[in-house]
Amino acid sequence: MRDISNRDDIEKLVNAFYKKVIDDDLIGIFFTKIVELKWDVHLPVMYDFWESMLFGTGKYKGNPMIKHIEIHKKKRMEAEHFDRWLEVWKSTVRQNFSGEKADMAVMKAEQVSSLMKFKLNASPSDLLGQTTK
Repeated sequence: MRDISNRDDIEKLVNAFYKKVIDDDLIGIFFTKIVELKWDVHLPVMYDFWESMLFGTGKYKGNPMIKHIEIHKKKRMEAEHFDRWLEVWKSTVRQNFSGEKADMAVMKAEQVSSLMKFKLNASPSDLLGQTTK
């Protein structure tokens, strides 16, 4: 199996991932009911995001945290939602690619998942790095 090497590979990966998550019993609702995605707009943004993450192109100019805060206000995204997202992403990567960039795609997704899970469910003192007694 070959590694992720270009934009076409990223598009293949992202498309395969979304085909899985929209039908997922746990997280599909976020992509089909909570947010009414305009796929012709959303998918190119995701291609840019992952191309920037894996190849440093700088094409992605958004702020994913703000978008997810808006979603979180509509329906709480719990740890189990992020865990499933990550599980589906990892399996999609592993089913389609193998190599340094594929490993990086998994690692970056783990970082994104952990950060969002923390920030969306953290108390203000957690975000400020303070402990409460």
